[in-house]
Amino acid sequence: MQPTPRTIPSRSAKRAHYDEATVYSILDEALFCTVSCVINGQPFSIPTAFARYENVLYLHGSVGSHFIREIEKGIPVCITVMLTDALVVAKSAFSHSVNYRSVILFSNAEKIEEYNRKVETLKWITEKIVPNSWDYLRPMTESEVRKTTVLGFKIEEASAKTRTGMPNDEKEDLDLPIWSGLIPLRSGRGTPVADDFSKNVPLPEHLSHLS
Repeated sequence: MQPTPRTIPSRSAKRAHYDEATVYSILDEALFCTVSCVINGQPFSIPTAFARYENVLYLHGSVGSHFIREIEKGIPVCITVMLTDALVVAKSAFSHSVNYRSVILFSNAEKIEEYNRKVETLKWITEKIVPNSWDYLRPMTESEVRKTTVLGFKIEEASAKTRTGMPNDEKEDLDLPIWSGLIPLRSGRGTPVADDFSKNVPLPEHLSHLS
């Protein structure tokens, strides 16, 4: 991907990455993105689940969603993702920071109309949220597929930005008797909890490794 005026950070540009490997790895790890656009002069920003396949980011929503109906027209959108790895605790509040990996993407929606392609995309999104679950679940009905809009966004104008490492304290602060370092942040899937209708149903294999 080539840098553009919209994907070059105004600050800390050296932290930016434009290679597909970096951008794709962040998108593939993140479960949710935020889609932002302007509709009739009003800014909107909606968090949603998504999946990437090759050079396209896919998301879905109800055919009745006002937001989905607007962005499916192809208006410009900005899609962002952020993964946080650690809080960076410095010797001064001014130098506090965060170790993170983020992606910003500018694109326009392509509405996926072909039935089998819609189903395949919904499978990708489902399997990303709960891996290996699609074949275990009750298959989606044609009515459910029709009630769902699937949109694809080409990943062409995008950049990643990352921060790693320890605090960057001011030189005159380095010897102060104040603790500084990292507080790691962890996120992941926890132990599954059955609802009242599944208490006597064995935990399926694709969920058993979470417990």
